[in-house]
Amino acid sequence: MSASTSCSDRAQAALEQIRGGNLPTSEQVRALGEECPAEFFRIVIEALSDSFDPKQVASYERLMSAWIPASPRVPPVLPERVESVCVLSRVTLGSDIKITSVILDAMKRRFPDAQILFAGSRKSAELFAADARVEHFEASYPRSGPVSERLAFAVALRKRLVGAGRIVIDPDSRFTQLGLVPVCEPEHYFHFPSRTAGMDSGQNLSDLIKKWLQETFGQTGEHYVAPLPVRVAGERPFAAVSLGVGENESKRVAGDFEAKLIRALGASFGTVWVDRGAGGEEALRVTAAVKDSDVAERVKFWEGSFAGFASVISQSDFYAGYDSAGQHVAAAAGVPLLTVFAGAASERFRHRWSADSPDAITIDADGCSPAEVFQQVERALQSRPVQSGL
Repeated sequence: MSASTSCSDRAQAALEQIRGGNLPTSEQVRALGEECPAEFFRIVIEALSDSFDPKQVASYERLMSAWIPASPRVPPVLPERVESVCVLSRVTLGSDIKITSVILDAMKRRFPDAQILFAGSRKSAELFAADARVEHFEASYPRSGPVSERLAFAVALRKRLVGAGRIVIDPDSRFTQLGLVPVCEPEHYFHFPSRTAGMDSGQNLSDLIKKWLQETFGQTGEHYVAPLPVRVAGERPFAAVSLGVGENESKRVAGDFEAKLIRALGASFGTVWVDRGAGGEEALRVTAAVKDSDVAERVKFWEGSFAGFASVISQSDFYAGYDSAGQHVAAAAGVPLLTVFAGAASERFRHRWSADSPDAITIDADGCSPAEVFQQVERALQSRPVQSGL
């Protein structure tokens, strides 16, 4: 048995044990988190966090107590003068658009004279590069390291963030292991508990973050993107497509669905911009789908940063793709969109993460054959007249 298979088996066994109401010992948890961090986070931690179930969220916090001792919560207090606001990245691009950007917008309005810092990676910061009010505070979370390395990152970040007149807003970031490791003085640390907020409601996360901001700061905001603009060429109207799944194959629809989707868009739009992603297998897959679509002459590939593709989406007339960051760009830019949701952790997960837009069509692909999913796509496209307003 390979090491990776062994790690997967260990993580899956731990998850089944937790869901059965029996948590592993602290020693077992630490061994899994240090020796098999990728599987620990992907199979165990994400499953518990994405459930939006209070019992599973509590199990998550009990697991992490193997590294992070419980400490009393200190109610945050705004200092008399707020000179700097630091907003932590959620690490994933879609989350930074759907949640973090709303916080940035609210903070710009609430503290017009304060310095607004966005703590995150360069890739995430590029989404707001054209916003002169937002400064990038470099903080690249180690997404592939053991738990101890990730906690060391939080300790180092705290040393950089502590300061008079500064508050830190945590949107339930992986930086802090979802609010378990404050990265500044506790009284100046404001945490949005995205996994437990609105437990008795089916509200979208966009609505929940706006409500929390209003209650906490007396000011809310809107989601937005502000990448540096890129030139978009081709015949109008434009459609933008992203078929990336972030290495989560459960989000994909199998068979020739992707080729048929591109073919359908090519029949309605003058140019179809397709993101090749970060290269590798994803690029090969989407290239093959375009080749099989019979509309390759209408397709232009985007090969560059995600922020660049966000600019392409913002200038397009329609967006289509799997549940990913692209749908949140389209929603923030006011672009009509279609999202194919497959492999959702739960019905509540789908409700929480659906694109926040009145012009969004969400297709539930779970339990459907590829042909049935495409039939839903066809009906959706036929019901939406193509408009080019740019």
